[in-house]
Amino acid sequence: MKPILMLSLVLIFITGCIQAQTVTMTEETTEESLEETTAGSHTINADVWADNWFAFYLGDELIKEDSVSITTERSFNSESFSFTADYPLVLNFIAKDFKENDTGLEYIGSNRQQMGDGGIIFQFWNPETNAVIAESNSEWMCTVIHDAPSDKSCEQENNPVAGQGVCGFTATEEPEGWMLAGFDTGLEGNGNWANATVHSTAAVSPKQGYDQVYWSPTAEFIWGPDLETNNTVLCTLTVEAPQ
Repeated sequence: MKPILMLSLVLIFITGCIQAQTVTMTEETTEESLEETTAGSHTINADVWADNWFAFYLGDELIKEDSVSITTERSFNSESFSFTADYPLVLNFIAKDFKENDTGLEYIGSNRQQMGDGGIIFQFWNPETNAVIAESNSEWMCTVIHDAPSDKSCEQENNPVAGQGVCGFTATEEPEGWMLAGFDTGLEGNGNWANATVHSTAAVSPKQGYDQVYWSPTAEFIWGPDLETNNTVLCTLTVEAPQ
C-alpha cells in the first residue's frame, strides 16, 4: 500500500473516532442539561390560622412566620402565602400559645390571670387544580416541648412562681434533626411524638382572621392533648408525590 494512501486511511480513522467521541459527549451533556431543566418545582398555596403564633418550615427552611408577634395581646390572624417545592414535602410547624413565663399563665397579677388555650388549623393546596395537598388532621405527628402549669390550680395562685408548688413546668429542647427527611418520630430518644390531637372548633373558639379563609371541610384544629397547658407544640408530616 502506498504511504500516501495509508496516511489518508489513518486520518479518516482518527477523524471518525473524534466525531464519535464528540457525539457521545454531546448526548451526555444533553441528558445532563435535560435533567437540570426538567427538575421542576411545584407551586403550593397555604392558609394558616393559629392561636397564637406559628412558624412553618419546608424541611429546615423557614417559609413563613406569623406576622403578628406572639407578645401582642389577642394576636389572632390568618396567613395566606405560596411557595415552591419538590416532592416529597417535609412540612413542619412550630406552634405556640402565649405565656408570660414558665408558669404557662397570662395576665399574671390581674383579675384576668389564666391559662391560655392554643390551636392551629392549616391547609396546603394546588393553585392550578385547587386539590388539597395536605391539611391539619390526626395524621400529623406532634410533640409538646413546653407544658405548664403542672397543676391547673396554679391559675388561682395569688403569686404564681414558675417551678414552685402547683406551678411546675416541663420544658425540653427541640429534638435534633426533627425537621429533616427521614426523622423517626417513633424512635426512642427522638422525643415523645404522637398523632396530633384533634379539637373541635367550639373548643378552640377561633377569632379574628379565621373567617377570612375558605377552609377545606376536612381541615381540623390540632394541638397537643391539652389546649390549656400545652404551650409549645412541634408537628411534622411528609407528603409523597401524588400518583
